Amino acid sequence: MRSDSRSARIQVLVATQAARRGGRVGVMDVCTAAVAALPVGGAGLSAMSRTAASHPLCSTDDISEQLEELQLTLGEGPCVDAFTHGSAVLTPDLLTGALQDRWVVFADAALEAGARAVFALPLQMGAISPGVLDLYADVPTVLDAEELADALAFADLATLLLLDARIEETGAPVDGALKDRGFEDLGVNRAEIDQASGILTVQLGVGIDEAFIRLRAHAFTQGRRLADVAADVVARRLRFSPDTEPRRTDEET
Repeated sequence: MRSDSRSARIQVLVATQAARRGGRVGVMDVCTAAVAALPVGGAGLSAMSRTAASHPLCSTDDISEQLEELQLTLGEGPCVDAFTHGSAVLTPDLLTGALQDRWVVFADAALEAGARAVFALPLQMGAISPGVLDLYADVPTVLDAEELADALAFADLATLLLLDARIEETGAPVDGALKDRGFEDLGVNRAEIDQASGILTVQLGVGIDEAFIRLRAHAFTQGRRLADVAADVVARRLRFSPDTEPRRTDEET
């Protein structure tokens, strides 16, 4: 965790955002306060897991929402790398040639969405890593030492908030706590994505990992949210086949 004085200052900034919103402090307040305090245009946070489907939890604007969806749908990008390796991934300029090779699809998609710089900060406490905080700027941007320290302090606070919510494996909050934080939607979406992946293992005759890859690939090619595609699969509005492209069953009626 960061220094006590820095952490206290960040907590005040986040609490102020929550007071303006008129609710309890939540991760959305962390994202909003980070955008106000740092030279970035937006922020997003995704709850991530090595054993269950990851899912965007909040975002401050359309671009940050697109970035979260893109990375989790494609399975590549600074957010994914930060979670996998457990260290911050700082990308001052997405036009850097090496990044174009590293994130073959994400880099161009992020630029098209309006992002030029992306900073991914893993949420960590010991061996626990419940997600990643992403910040973006629409121009090439470098965070100086103080700004980076503040960004990491925002990530620390987001970690505490997620762990305080005591999310179970399904993503649902225990005892109905923290109802204003959006965890209900997270639990429903994560469970539905898991259920859809299970359905695809039967329809495609593949393992659960391959089923999830096929699900998010279809979401990306169709320009849809992963959660929406999963909902269609669960509701039997969309069916996958090993030999043909996925088809909407409601088109037959």
